[in-house]
Amino acid sequence: MLDAVGPRLRALRRQRGITLAEVAAKTGISESTLSRLESGRRRANLELLLPLSSAYDVPLDDLVGAPRTGDPRIHLQPIHRYGMTFIPLTRRPGGVQAYKMLIPSSTRPAEPTPQTHSGYEWLYVLNGQLRLVLGERDMVLPPGEAAEFDTTLPHWLGSADGRAVELLILFGLHGERVHVQPRTRS
Repeated sequence: MLDAVGPRLRALRRQRGITLAEVAAKTGISESTLSRLESGRRRANLELLLPLSSAYDVPLDDLVGAPRTGDPRIHLQPIHRYGMTFIPLTRRPGGVQAYKMLIPSSTRPAEPTPQTHSGYEWLYVLNGQLRLVLGERDMVLPPGEAAEFDTTLPHWLGSADGRAVELLILFGLHGERVHVQPRTRS
């Protein structure tokens, strides 16, 4: 496995269009050591691979070509709030968070109770009829419709017709916005 590290390092460096001198400056590893690593005349070790992994922003396992192990399935932990289910699709803290949101069916329409919080939200209706109350506006979004809004504006999400609704939501706590623009033909 370690014999293939040299060609992989050379390919990464060339792919990014950087020189041995630039990699040496980023990692603190001498150019001659880097050259010997890439040519296979020097055996890779953890002391050399860790700074290279960081410099190339590549996981160590990918750098050494480690085989994939473990269970490839994703085990998402749903969050139940306000009678709805939120399934987190991202795992990193901070930045924009992605969720699949499920609003269950109900026998009687829910009474809107608008809420506010800091952040910015973008949503896309996958299935069902979403009722979105946003400030003074009350609208219905069918599948394929999207909306984005500042969450400091009072808002409420629910089913427009009592049937279940599925949405994708991108939420940024610090006001990150999604910029979806139509394609124009040239």
